[in-house]
Amino acid sequence: MNLATSAKAADNIEITGKVTPEFAEILTREALAFVAELESRFGARVNTLLEERKKLQAELRSGKKLDFLPETKEIREGNWKVAPIPADLQDRRVEITGPVDRKMIINALNSGAKVFMADFEDSLTPGWEQVVHGQINLRDAIEGTIAYKSPEGKEYKLKALSYPSKELAILIIRPRGWHLLEKHIKVDGEPVHGALLDFGLYFFHNARKLVEKNTGPYFYLPKLESYKEAELWNDVFVFAEDKLGLKRGTIKATVLIETITAAFQMDEILYALKDHIVAQNAGRWDYIFSYIKKHSHDAKFLCPDRGQVIMTQPFLRAYSLLLIKTCHKRGAFAMGGMAAYIPVKGDEAANTKAFEAVKKDKEREAGDGHDGTWVAHPGLIPVAMEAFNRLMPTPNQVDKLRDDVKITADNLLEVPKGTITEAGLRNNVSVSLQYLASWLCGNGCVPIFNLMEDAATAEIARTQIWQWIHHNAKLEDGTPVTKELFEKIRSEELAKIKGAKGAEFEEQKFAEASELLENLVLQKEMAEFLTLGAYDKVS
Repeated sequence: MNLATSAKAADNIEITGKVTPEFAEILTREALAFVAELESRFGARVNTLLEERKKLQAELRSGKKLDFLPETKEIREGNWKVAPIPADLQDRRVEITGPVDRKMIINALNSGAKVFMADFEDSLTPGWEQVVHGQINLRDAIEGTIAYKSPEGKEYKLKALSYPSKELAILIIRPRGWHLLEKHIKVDGEPVHGALLDFGLYFFHNARKLVEKNTGPYFYLPKLESYKEAELWNDVFVFAEDKLGLKRGTIKATVLIETITAAFQMDEILYALKDHIVAQNAGRWDYIFSYIKKHSHDAKFLCPDRGQVIMTQPFLRAYSLLLIKTCHKRGAFAMGGMAAYIPVKGDEAANTKAFEAVKKDKEREAGDGHDGTWVAHPGLIPVAMEAFNRLMPTPNQVDKLRDDVKITADNLLEVPKGTITEAGLRNNVSVSLQYLASWLCGNGCVPIFNLMEDAATAEIARTQIWQWIHHNAKLEDGTPVTKELFEKIRSEELAKIKGAKGAEFEEQKFAEASELLENLVLQKEMAEFLTLGAYDKVS
């Protein structure tokens, strides 16, 4: 392979990112040929399904109301179950998530969580180096050779000599969503879909090794909006298994139910993936974002401050309970949502308050019947683990069927109650600015105001600003939320950030972030994803 800035790995594959000798170990001709075949077979279907999303959005603007699908009633009412769940995925009571950088992978595998979701999506800026280094890091973790030395000289290594081990979390990989392209690799002159690249490289290099280690290639599937998108993933899995000569069902997937449309198709998504799926997850932050986005045209769906849209709101409670009922009926696990709090060094009062909120959230999940939950920081693992150990003494509670739960379309669509405040607007503006600047600098997982913010939480912040401006919302004191108020607050929040960061402010991309945010919140139609426009600005 030609190690150059631009290289052709095969006749129909072109790499426009740099290929170092280290990168070439991942970007082999054989691995890239596998990715190219995935793209050739399935890329057009991805594009068709993305067009279906746009078509549905147009129908919603024209007055259509989301509901359960009449054409799939037999699936919802049928008596079927998913395939058996592997032994190493039977107990997932606490999972930790984070990007695929080397230090994060080591710390997460060592953290004491049952599972580590290694993320190519919401917590990763998908720059070329981040994406390829992520694949290298995961390969090394599976081979047990991963190590890291910080600039300060601190050394990090795995607790166990090899993966998997009782001392290490089980790896589950989250590829990018269907909507994201990888501009540095082209197949037949067109950018490859990021999801197929992330899946393809990881699967090609590691699937057989994982099977030999009595585990398997496990994936989290993000942002699905319909069962047809799940069918596509299933076909990708079947092709990949056949191509590498692996038994059908070797791949195991957990689907994030993090779009409002997917909430109406939980049964259908399980059915589409029934040979491969083991769980669904209540991806709460993207779900709130999707709820706002899909109803961006309708002022009746104005939401209160982000901090008030919590899991005890009726529409989120309905979604969570429906997920438990649906999954358990089919023999799949129902995973709870993310606790995004970050412990604050030296502030015991803030930590006590945050830990108590996390404890209550995890007690609710375990009590309702969830089989596990997510945390964003290792410091929250003991809190979540204690709640689930106390309320779920068995490895899971898939036998908790929740036949008492009756959820209607109106329950899922109920508008959350609360107020819109200046503090909430300021928080949304500041979080959006800080997150976008960090993302543009290559970091997609950012601690802001004692919360771990990723693309999903930033999406809520910027869509709320758009929603409030375009639907003439008023703050609780009667002040209209206007373009002028947004611009005033943006200027003031930028000044605060500059004051806090000092000289670092000029080194970071706040001017670009400010321009991006202005475009996102003032354009006539709500942008589908903030990462689509921002991706053009990363290398």
